[in-house]
Amino acid sequence: MEAKAHLRYARISPRKVKIVVDLIRGKDIAAATAILVNTPNAASELVLKLLKSAVANAEANHNMDVEKLYVSQVFACPGPILKRIMPRAQGRAFRINKRTSHITIAVAEKA
Repeated sequence: MEAKAHLRYARISPRKVKIVVDLIRGKDIAAATAILVNTPNAASELVLKLLKSAVANAEANHNMDVEKLYVSQVFACPGPILKRIMPRAQGRAFRINKRTSHITIAVAEKA
């Protein structure tokens, strides 16, 4: 049994989120929390909040023991891209892509 939490349309690039997400995959909850608290990336705050939500879902909805939980799945997928235009010299316009992410965390009990 797995408990999941999703974060949709986060205004951060999935490339930046994947760096943080790879650090906690397969770790138990205490270790994953410690890693996220001490990681200086902007994505670590979002992932930490999402991890706490997944743990709360496991405890409340599936009656899982918090001490036995570990991060079974975690991934970041690209969301829609907000396309903006930056004026440049001689009447040109350059595109700026503001990328978004969909982040998913699943926690499960160790057997």
